[in-house]
Amino acid sequence: MLDVKLLRQDPEAIAAQLSKKKFTFDVARFHELDTERRTAETVNQSLLEQRNRTSKEVGELIKGGASVDEAKARVSESLKIIDKQLNDYAERVKVTQKEINDLLLTVPNTPDDGVPEGSDETGNIEISRWGEPRKFDFAIKDHVDIGEQLGGLDFNSATKITGSRFVVLRSGIAKLHRALIQFMLDVHTNEHGYQEVYVPYLVNAESLRGTGQLPKFEEDLFKLQGDQNYYLIPTAEVPVTNLARDVIFDAEQLSDDGIRYVCHTPCFRSEAGSYGRDTRGMIRQHQFEKVELVHFVRPQNSDAALERLTTDAERILKLLNLPYRKILLCGGDMGFSARRTYDLEVWLPAQDKYREISSCSNMGDFQARRMQARWRNVETGKPELLHTLNGSGLAIGRTLVAILENYQQAYGSVLVPDVLVPYMGGVTRLS
Repeated sequence: MLDVKLLRQDPEAIAAQLSKKKFTFDVARFHELDTERRTAETVNQSLLEQRNRTSKEVGELIKGGASVDEAKARVSESLKIIDKQLNDYAERVKVTQKEINDLLLTVPNTPDDGVPEGSDETGNIEISRWGEPRKFDFAIKDHVDIGEQLGGLDFNSATKITGSRFVVLRSGIAKLHRALIQFMLDVHTNEHGYQEVYVPYLVNAESLRGTGQLPKFEEDLFKLQGDQNYYLIPTAEVPVTNLARDVIFDAEQLSDDGIRYVCHTPCFRSEAGSYGRDTRGMIRQHQFEKVELVHFVRPQNSDAALERLTTDAERILKLLNLPYRKILLCGGDMGFSARRTYDLEVWLPAQDKYREISSCSNMGDFQARRMQARWRNVETGKPELLHTLNGSGLAIGRTLVAILENYQQAYGSVLVPDVLVPYMGGVTRLS
């Protein structure tokens, strides 16, 4: 959520920043609601002062000759009228403030100054590339054909069990999928210094509001039927980031490195609005798995934290020897809560292009304000909003796809990347 104080100071400037995200902020509506709120608060304050003065009139009336009972009765009657007005204006303040909050919940984060202009992915800027796409001397197969030939990808059974955009993994491919999870967790915990956490896969609505999925993206969520208002998580970002909700961290806890969590979870998305896109294979599914990286940092450290988080995700691709490129997203292609985002795109030979495998974002204090996630500044002694960041380190299904396609051999087998061989029990080839 944006800082309402900044909005009140210069809503036009905020609207100009938001236009970079192709979002039109209704300045007039905000002015109208905020003026109504301030007017109601002013009247409410005036009535409180009037009530205090009226309460003191009992003595004045007695001095003027009224009896004690008569004085109390007259003052009591006046107080009833004032109290009725106070209740009315207090309710008006409450209702108007809720309207302002509801409005702000639909407003995305402002991009930072370094974010390029652009309406969609065509406005993104390539920062770097790593690795050379492999040259094949045989006809390239996509991951679906490879997986089905190996007996490891079973879309028909998944469709029978559940429906489209699901898959059953079998044998060596199922083991490779598991190996990727363990490998990523080990690298991030043992070499990058992350603390591993295990979290619920069901969250409440407050958690989703905290990270920005609600109310804006409810149609992309799976909501459970029943007595509890639970949702399946769309990403581990939601439960892990909410570990900081309503918490005030000591400055010592937020050292220069901040608090860094890594978490493996399944993710569930309805993929609303993606009909007809990536219908073949594992690129866009309703259920998939990720190893997620989440940082809580002091505001002055968040820019450096984004670079580090992105580098940590990149290292996984390098260790797997998968060619990729790093992209700085333009305003029109950024996520709702992000102020700056790097996408990592892995090379997929069968598609002859790079596809997103990780999105690493700095949210600034946008999520922290929603969650009241804070740290205590030792210089002021006061709680201040911390900054949150997250990114995939990496998406497991898409990494599996990239390995199947980049490591395929002429007669249908797939080599196992060297770093994964120990996790595969010494297996070096799927055939």
